[in-house]
Amino acid sequence: MLSFLVFDGDLPAGSLQVRHAHLVGPDNVPVAGEIRFEAGKICCTKSSPEAAGLALQIGLDKDALLKLVPSRSGDEALDEKAFREKIRVERARRAQAREAAQSGVAESDPSPARLSPLGVLTLQTCLLPERPEPYLLSLELARHRLMLFLYKLEDWQLFDLPRDHAVMTLFEQARMTFTDALVAQRHGLGEGSEAGAATAGYSPDANRLALRALWLGIEAGERLALLNASREFGPRMSGDIHRKAIEDQPGGSAERTVRGNAAAVLSPNRVGVILPVRPVLGCAISSSAFFDRAQDVASRCCEFVSIPMRWSEMEPTEGKYLFQNTDQWIEWAVRKAKLPVVGGPVIDLRPSAVPDWLYIWENDYETLRELIYEHVKNIVTRYRRTIARWTIVSGLHANSNFQLSFDQMMDLTRICVMVVRKLHPTAKVQVEITQPWGEYYTANRRSLPPLLYAEMLTQAGIMIDSFAVRVQMGQPEHGQSSRDLMELSAMLDRCAMLDKPIAITAVGVPSGTPEAVGHPELADLNPGFWRRPWSEQQQADWASAVLTIALSKPFVQSVCWQELYDLPQPAEMPRGGLIGVSGNEKGIVDRLCKIRDAINAAQPPPGVADFSVLGS
Repeated sequence: MLSFLVFDGDLPAGSLQVRHAHLVGPDNVPVAGEIRFEAGKICCTKSSPEAAGLALQIGLDKDALLKLVPSRSGDEALDEKAFREKIRVERARRAQAREAAQSGVAESDPSPARLSPLGVLTLQTCLLPERPEPYLLSLELARHRLMLFLYKLEDWQLFDLPRDHAVMTLFEQARMTFTDALVAQRHGLGEGSEAGAATAGYSPDANRLALRALWLGIEAGERLALLNASREFGPRMSGDIHRKAIEDQPGGSAERTVRGNAAAVLSPNRVGVILPVRPVLGCAISSSAFFDRAQDVASRCCEFVSIPMRWSEMEPTEGKYLFQNTDQWIEWAVRKAKLPVVGGPVIDLRPSAVPDWLYIWENDYETLRELIYEHVKNIVTRYRRTIARWTIVSGLHANSNFQLSFDQMMDLTRICVMVVRKLHPTAKVQVEITQPWGEYYTANRRSLPPLLYAEMLTQAGIMIDSFAVRVQMGQPEHGQSSRDLMELSAMLDRCAMLDKPIAITAVGVPSGTPEAVGHPELADLNPGFWRRPWSEQQQADWASAVLTIALSKPFVQSVCWQELYDLPQPAEMPRGGLIGVSGNEKGIVDRLCKIRDAINAAQPPPGVADFSVLGS
């Protein structure tokens, strides 16, 4: 049994809403299993005895801050100050003990740092073996965060940062506090803080210290992710990273080309392919939002536009296509704005993208296959003169609507790619991965983990040019819980291991808390938020940070915001667009314009290098 003790104050939690919980195995591949809360513990039942980690949503907001210190005086500031002093005294006591044992001079530890809200985030533990006794959840979450920081410090070649650098100082605080938590597991901080049988042998002080270590570790990790992005951004845009990678090749030459064009290369010093051209920034545009303000914003913010071709909108009635709305946007982009157009996803079997009439054939695969073939042929034939890149299928691996077998998933992907190759041989073709953390796999064994699906496509010889990834957060839907910047950056690095260019085809968060969050039926899907509840300011800050991180990756070829305009009945995300329902621009528009200018200037956007996008 794999189990975790959860504290609420000084005692095990009496109740807990376990949200977005799933098990992970080696290489972050999801593991099938059952997760439940009972008697103060989260219990995980797996189908195999191998070590696994637990991922779930954790509150690190203002409310959680109040529980990080014992409530004694009723004054939050005084209680926080007293608890930090208690930590300092305990560290001094241990330092004196070391000094006496080693006959040396003990270094003075810096005062424990104050904390700021980080939001409500989905986090995970390290891989842990099964054992009869429960693990302390907060301690294992902190352990994973420190491990991830050290791993990325080496992976991003930032191990030369001086010890007095602000990021390293913050990490050192996290490491010391984690050590405090390990020491305090059984005896707490001082008299009267010992562990008891009611808390499975863990002291409440150990839990508080572990949460502080987790807090500091996440803060340090986000700053490290931004620091790496700000360092890489300029060389990525200027092409220096690609030139250096070519020179590092055996017999390398900066003039190496393929058919007259600079070639993407692999480097032993980096993960993924290194692309020769800078990435481009775009936005998805629902075809019904055609008006002057939308066109103006698109032309200012975007270097390309993506036109979602949802089957439910293109062919709402079987055999009767509605092309007018899509035609007018493509005509505007090609003739007036002179912007490249990405088409698709053409086949997306999510409920919001499937016409009602198609469900008649959900249990008749041969007929479904034929209908998909005809639909792809009709769409590609009509738009092949104006679209240079196709997102041809999306999310088949999640298998959440039409129940397909593994062979059927692979077959549909192969057919769709084959049709494009036959009808539009010069086009670029990409396959879209949804829910890239793969939470769905824990509960749905008929699905495939996202990266396993991508690897199987490559092994099957299906000729695609790149993989696309959807990175959406903040909406009460499966796979859209909020994550921190370090975890997001690490996820993109895992996608890079596919050794294909990566296109981020839908990235975004809402500009306000979605109304559905308060719905009782969606309580288990509360998506949380990053640092502060979602607002226009928070959407803009998140976009500045995440887009800079993504664009700085040498394997990312494009990044596309999820929606241009907040439709009254949005197909993607309520309040997730650049323009509000009223028609007014949001603050994110100015941020995207600045990011586009930064790409052209080969300089990181404002607010990244100084961490001001974090708002603390």
